[in-house]
Parts: sequence; C-alpha cells; structure tokens
Amino acid sequence: MPRTQAAAFLRALAAANPAPETELAFDSPFTLLVAVVLSAQCTDAMVNRVTPALFAAAPTPAALAALGAEGIGALIRRLGLWQAKARHLAALGALLEQRHGGEVPRTRAELEALPGVGRKTANVVLNVAFGEETMAVDTHIFRLGNRTGLAPGRTPRAVEEALVKRCPPEMLRDAHHWLILHGRYTCKARAPECWRCPAVAHCNYRDKVLPPAA
Repeated sequence: MPRTQAAAFLRALAAANPAPETELAFDSPFTLLVAVVLSAQCTDAMVNRVTPALFAAAPTPAALAALGAEGIGALIRRLGLWQAKARHLAALGALLEQRHGGEVPRTRAELEALPGVGRKTANVVLNVAFGEETMAVDTHIFRLGNRTGLAPGRTPRAVEEALVKRCPPEMLRDAHHWLILHGRYTCKARAPECWRCPAVAHCNYRDKVLPPAA
C-alpha cells in the first residue's frame, strides 16, 4: 500500500474517532505498566475488573513487591496466565524500587529489562504514559496490518516498522489507538464488519463483507 493510501486510511479512522484513548484504566505510569502486563492474552475489560483491588492493595512498586506473587495471584486469578503474571509483577515491583527509585523508566531498553515487559508493552507505556511516538503491535494490529495491506509483515516487529514508515508523523502517536480499536470492534478476526468501516475505500482486503447492492 502506498504511503498516500495508508495516510488516507488513517485519516478516515481519525475522522471517525478524533480523540482515541486506551481502554485500560490507570492513573499513573506505574498503574498503566501493571495493567498492560496483565493484558497479555486478556481483554482490557477483564483487566479493568481486577485492577481496582490490586491497585488498592499495591499502589506503589514497593507495595507490589511486598504483596508478593502469592498475594498478587489471589487478586488476579480471573485472568489468563495469572500465575506467571503474579511472579512477573512481584519481581517488577522489586526492580522498579531497586533500580529506578520506585519510578517507571522512560526508555525502551530499561522497560524491556523489567520482568514481563516486552517490546509491545514498552511501546504502550512510552506512548500512553510519556507521549512518545511509538507503535505497539498487538494481535489486532498485526491482523489488521496484514489484512488491509496497510502494513504487511510476518512478524509484529515487521508490521511495526512498516506502520511507522507509512504513518504521517503527526498521526503516529494516536495511530496505535485508532488501529487497535478498529481491529477490536470493526475489523474483527472472524467476521470483519466492512460495511461500517470508515476506511473501507482505502483498504486492500479482497474479501470485504459488504451489504448487497440495492
């Protein structure tokens, strides 16, 4: 897909959703980081059901570390992979306290050095908490990038790099939100709802699901 077409695709999404935001509930870079770690293979809605109790019990990295994997696990059992996530969060809280004085670091390398934090999670935190122009590629964006022709790639990193290259610079910060919300609610995995897609005229998907002509 040419850059001009990619820009038109993104501008159509922007017109339909001028002020996109993450659907994860958070009130600080720390709570955002914890929520994004918990969101792996879980919906944001499910994460938002468990984080109020977790944040009340552990409002700081030190408190999270003190709660420990067992205490964290008791509060997040409804989430997939909760045991591994509990271990990661306990260690993450300890490292934030030890290495960063209880603050969330602002570089990708430092974020990715934390337990349970990969490139996608780091990109979300950099974008949402610190206003960086990053592109976090999850399953929705990976699918959408390949299906629409917006940013084909065999790996999330390849899709990320293609999106960053084709996205107009002034739109890059918000593009992650436009794309993830579009993939979550319109360009769905099993049944894309092309008939209500604001960017359908700029999409290269060959099997568009459209209403019959009148």
